[in-house]
Amino acid sequence: MKRILFLAACFSFLCWNVSAQKIYLISVGIADYPGTENDLSLPAKDAEAIQWVYQKNRKAETILLTNEQATRNSVLANMTKLFSKAAVDDIIILFFSGHGYKGGFVGYDERISYQDVRKIMAKSVSKNKMIFADACFSGKMRTSKNNSSASPSLSSLKVMLFLSSRDNEVSIERRSMQNGFFTTCLQRGLRGGADANRDKIITAKELFLFVSKGVKELSDDKQHPVMWGKFDDTMPVIAW
Repeated sequence: MKRILFLAACFSFLCWNVSAQKIYLISVGIADYPGTENDLSLPAKDAEAIQWVYQKNRKAETILLTNEQATRNSVLANMTKLFSKAAVDDIIILFFSGHGYKGGFVGYDERISYQDVRKIMAKSVSKNKMIFADACFSGKMRTSKNNSSASPSLSSLKVMLFLSSRDNEVSIERRSMQNGFFTTCLQRGLRGGADANRDKIITAKELFLFVSKGVKELSDDKQHPVMWGKFDDTMPVIAW
């Protein structure tokens, strides 16, 4: 009986510790770029879907930036402001859906370089840092030619990167769908689909396996998500 009570107490502490983590999310989606040549169909809906999922967690604080709200300065300023609230054990997340290039994301008005993102991530004391990117060539974010102290590499920051495609692939969207392939599978996984052991905690490994399989199936093996960085496979991404 004592052993049962001890195990129950340990399980209760684990659940409390995970649920006690606060989550800070910046969710960015740009479908309507200036003019008409670069417009997309689904990124704003992608950002709204991911914010909606995380808002169901009572410990989450989120900011949504879509279309003209998602200027370079606005994205970086909101990241700086929100992520500064995080304590060591909290989780900070940047989600971006829109155009990408082999060096960063395309904001509404200007490019947002990976160096910009790295600098802000480096300032946060959180040890649980995540980037979800549903953008073409997002896999390029895994590498950096600039390893100076002013712009540290993502590997030195221990950031988990979950990227929609390899560095030579585009991220696919289909007008008949509510979200892009990556975001469709990501939000399904976060809502519980990835919870393989049904413990109500979605871990990094569970999420990758679920999303990777789903995107490959939707794209007929033309798009391959990438998860990379220095983090524990059992790191909780969201707890229910």
